[in-house]
Amino acid sequence: MTVEPIGAPASSAFQSLSPDDPREIGGYRLCARLDAGGMGRVYLAYTPGGRPVALKAVRPELAEDPEFRHRFAQEVASARRIHGLYTAQVVDAGTDAATPWLATAYVPGPSLHQVVAQHGPLPERTVLLLLAGIAEALQAVHSAGVVHRDLKPGNVLVAADGPRVIDFGIARAADASPLTGTGLRIGSPGFMAPEQALGRPATPATDVFALGALIALVGSGAAPFGDGPESASLYRAVHEEPDLSRLPLGLHDLALRCLAKAPADRPDTGWLIEAARSHPATGGELRFSDDWLPRQVSTALHRHSELPTTPPPPATGLDPARAAADAPTARVRPVPAPTRLQPEPSPCTPGRRTP
Repeated sequence: MTVEPIGAPASSAFQSLSPDDPREIGGYRLCARLDAGGMGRVYLAYTPGGRPVALKAVRPELAEDPEFRHRFAQEVASARRIHGLYTAQVVDAGTDAATPWLATAYVPGPSLHQVVAQHGPLPERTVLLLLAGIAEALQAVHSAGVVHRDLKPGNVLVAADGPRVIDFGIARAADASPLTGTGLRIGSPGFMAPEQALGRPATPATDVFALGALIALVGSGAAPFGDGPESASLYRAVHEEPDLSRLPLGLHDLALRCLAKAPADRPDTGWLIEAARSHPATGGELRFSDDWLPRQVSTALHRHSELPTTPPPPATGLDPARAAADAPTARVRPVPAPTRLQPEPSPCTPGRRTP
């Protein structure tokens, strides 16, 4: 699965809903679009009580595939068991809905893909803190018996208090889909381990390889196996050494260990956390203090905290059949106008902001 950010305007982290977007899924009122990609679309939505969530709606082509639905239900059940502090918690799902969907806690921050694209490579200390946080997230994922399989900058969100890994394990749901042979790739070239590129089983070591590629890109601004055609990137990952010429020397050893061709030669996540802690650039302390991010990145986080507070305009030209398919069995009732004695927020107006 390859999910890339939509590229919202610099003044906003959200995109308005289009006429073909549903306005409600599973009882959650949709207020804006966040991402779109191979697996589906991701929306900003609110619970009936006003908490923001990120809701992913699966592509119609995948929704029609029984094998995908079976795998999707399995992966969602596994994802519900993951409770890491550096992961986005799964809060709800509709695996049997006409359009399958998954809701996770909303993380008020951009993806690492967006951060590097807009601000360039990050300082060495920041990279080490990201390494430790993501490694801890992978510990939680792996302890639940899940392999992420698609760890990349687009699947790591940057919040004020550290990174959050998203989409853990969901890529496996598309493994058996016939669409995998017609353009839907499982994993992302440039971050796929050699065994994954060769069609061999993925293990926790597969995610460690992806973490090494991710750290190399975030620290240098350049992918360790180059750009260009996907086939060329995959070939280099399998047969050639990574290009770390633009990566700070203090990060070379960590990246090279993670990017070892043989899974058995890669370190585990616990070793990576301790290596980051003992690195001179962190001073023996792993803490996401107020200055862990460059100032320009910290400033950009505010765009993701200013959530939409008004409902979107009514859809025009929306297919009634699709609207009925996306609607839940029990609709959310209209909220009465607030009174002085009994204030009640609109479904798209959170009662309080997520810090």
